[in-house]
Amino acid sequence: MLKSTPTGIEIDVRAVPRARTTALGPVRDDAIVVRVVAPPVDNAANQALIEFFSSLFEVPRRAVRIVAGERARRKRIAIDGVSMETARVKLLGP
Repeated sequence: MLKSTPTGIEIDVRAVPRARTTALGPVRDDAIVVRVVAPPVDNAANQALIEFFSSLFEVPRRAVRIVAGERARRKRIAIDGVSMETARVKLLGP
């Protein structure tokens, strides 16, 4: 689910588009559920995910990228400049 990389972290995410609000959900099938308001058309849901993680970890949008699963619900997202400890606290709680 969380993996350390030389530049930051990678997160396994299960995206749920067309939600009421954009928010983190529970862990399901070894992936963090992220609900996004945007629909899964014209890359809108992917852009909403990037914006959400950029805001959550307080990093620039260019530091967040989808490295696998761009057209699937299950995605791997890389975030540069974030430590594993910070990611665990923000995603899973203290």
